[in-house]
Amino acid sequence: MRTALDLELASVTKRYGEALAVDAISHLFPAGAYCCLLGPSGCGKSSTLRMIAGHESVTSGDIVLGAENVTDRPPAARGTAMMFQSYALFPHLSVADNVAFSLKMKGVDKPTRRARAMALLELVDMVPYAERRPAQLSGGQQQRVALARALITEPSVLLLDEPLSALDPFLRIRMRAELKRLQRELGVTFIHVTHGQDEALALADDIVLMNNARIEQSGSPREVFDAPRTEFVARFMGGHNVIQLDRGKIALRCDRTQVSRAAVGGAPNGALSAIVAGAEFQGPTVTLALRTLQDHDLAATIPDAAFFADPFAPGDAVSVTWREADQHALAE
Repeated sequence: MRTALDLELASVTKRYGEALAVDAISHLFPAGAYCCLLGPSGCGKSSTLRMIAGHESVTSGDIVLGAENVTDRPPAARGTAMMFQSYALFPHLSVADNVAFSLKMKGVDKPTRRARAMALLELVDMVPYAERRPAQLSGGQQQRVALARALITEPSVLLLDEPLSALDPFLRIRMRAELKRLQRELGVTFIHVTHGQDEALALADDIVLMNNARIEQSGSPREVFDAPRTEFVARFMGGHNVIQLDRGKIALRCDRTQVSRAAVGGAPNGALSAIVAGAEFQGPTVTLALRTLQDHDLAATIPDAAFFADPFAPGDAVSVTWREADQHALAE
């Protein structure tokens, strides 16, 4: 496997005619890190990944891998490899031949490419399926084959385009653990596109959250979740209330939002008056849906034992409070 290298985007822009897909973004993806490009559909994350791979041209800006500018290089000459969302396996080839295909195209002799393919199939625990065709595999098994095929070129950076989206929820959780394990063992830089917040929080060392063709915020999962800079980040990452105060908007984690039964005469100073709209049991916790007297929606997540000791019912009047240390000011 090649040595992992830093990958830097410098004012990278992509236009499709008059449409601006990626707007002068700059970011350093650290060598050997697991990075997630996160954001809603149409935000520019897949276009960014495809430009890194060389499957889309760059309208302006530079892509630098290590010390080399690879902006105008073809995909095979970049030191990157891409694992597509559809896996794109050849249906007429065996698993082993699918994995070895790129080495065959490079003229590598059959014994060498077979040995390399089998070594990678062992890495992804697919040796027993080496002679099967893709149609004989489950979705999770096809994903493992596609991953081995991408890794056989020994890339410095592996690019993954929503690789878990086709899997059922239980397999998705299992496979993201496998991806993280492989990334750590190989030491290769992974750049993984997803629209799933849970997926990014579970996998990433570095989250790059995009919105409207630009980077809205980047940082470690804890930084992005605990300290959202804007209302968009707070709402997109989930688990936060956005509350308008006299001095501006704040983000407040739902699990730091405290709810008590309203006292006679209404909420005390510093508290919000609200009505319980519903309660959703989520195993270890219960999430209360609340509606303030100003007609704003809030949510509060509380331990299940605390809820069932004195359950709230729809229509109950409550007071909503929080510690000042738990609120986080948002930029306008």
